[in-house]
Amino acid sequence: MNEALLRSLTPSVLTVLVRRGADFAAAEDAVQDALVEALRVWPSDPPRDAKGWLVTVAWRKFLDATRSDAARRRREDRVEEEPAPGPAPAVDDTLQLYFLCAHPSLTPSSAAALTLRAVGGLTTRQIAQAYLVPEATMAQRISRAKRTVSGVRFDRPGDVATVLRVLYLVFNEGYSGDVDLAAEAIRLTRQLAAAIDHPEVAGLLALMLLHHARRAARTAPDGSLVPLAEQDRGRWDTALIAEGVGILQAALARDRLGEFQAQAAIAALHADAPTAEETDWVQIVEWYDELARLTDSPVVRLNRAVAVGEADGPRAGLAALAALDATLPRHAAVAAYLHERDGDLATAARLYAEAAHKAPNLAERDHLTRQAARLNARRGR
Repeated sequence: MNEALLRSLTPSVLTVLVRRGADFAAAEDAVQDALVEALRVWPSDPPRDAKGWLVTVAWRKFLDATRSDAARRRREDRVEEEPAPGPAPAVDDTLQLYFLCAHPSLTPSSAAALTLRAVGGLTTRQIAQAYLVPEATMAQRISRAKRTVSGVRFDRPGDVATVLRVLYLVFNEGYSGDVDLAAEAIRLTRQLAAAIDHPEVAGLLALMLLHHARRAARTAPDGSLVPLAEQDRGRWDTALIAEGVGILQAALARDRLGEFQAQAAIAALHADAPTAEETDWVQIVEWYDELARLTDSPVVRLNRAVAVGEADGPRAGLAALAALDATLPRHAAVAAYLHERDGDLATAARLYAEAAHKAPNLAERDHLTRQAARLNARRGR
């Protein structure tokens, strides 16, 4: 059983059902039922046309559910004829489905959460971490989004800004989370950049390429995280860096700055430095100032505090950090790093341990735990 194949076909099958009149929530349930059926049947009886099989079974599941629900009798009369078995068009509908999920009846945050859950395949926990909210809050948001679009015809796609936000979150989860979706996010963003002449689309693509270029150096052979300053820059993908920088420069030349262009500019400055010591931190702080102006994001201000600490010294970084909410995710990790830079190893070790306890994934927790152990060992000598 090729579960990767099932995952890749899910968006296209879902799109077919939505186009044929199924409301989104019912279509999603029908597709999930079809996937379960595939897991049961395919090992002993694999279909010649996987997508056509899934479309046919999912549509039948949808019709069965519709007919069993008395409240949807009137909708049943409008249901189109069941699609005939056979090859389905080999068209990648994933990006279109992103736009359909970004429906005008939803707020941007709800549309993004719904798309991440239904199309991106992320869990509610992963989405909650991306949005910095409790899992229960995100579960309620997704449920409300499903109720809102239930029965709505998806004939008015959402806007580019919402789709960009979703693609960015999918990339981030694939880049650092439990599910590898980074390459898929880049593929879809390339498609969007080819279809839409928009500087922020280009900015997001450049940002993804610049981050992805460093991916091979981000982990050691044992799977542990390698901080940016300690990465082997010889392992960075120079072709991706050159492509990302070229796309970014063309976008910035249009003088319509957006948050993704600003983030890409920061990533480009890191990529341009031959060594960590040669990083242009002063210019990075200036870009963070622009980014904070555009987004007013506490996460941006947290990252800015690190940059200030590098540009102007750790005490300046700690002063910038003091203005932020201490409950902000990764606040303790940043404070630990700046206190270590300032020579306060006891405080830094305590904060690294605290940050490890709050870490969102195992790799980050192990890294922070090792940092705390390293400082405690130094203090014990």
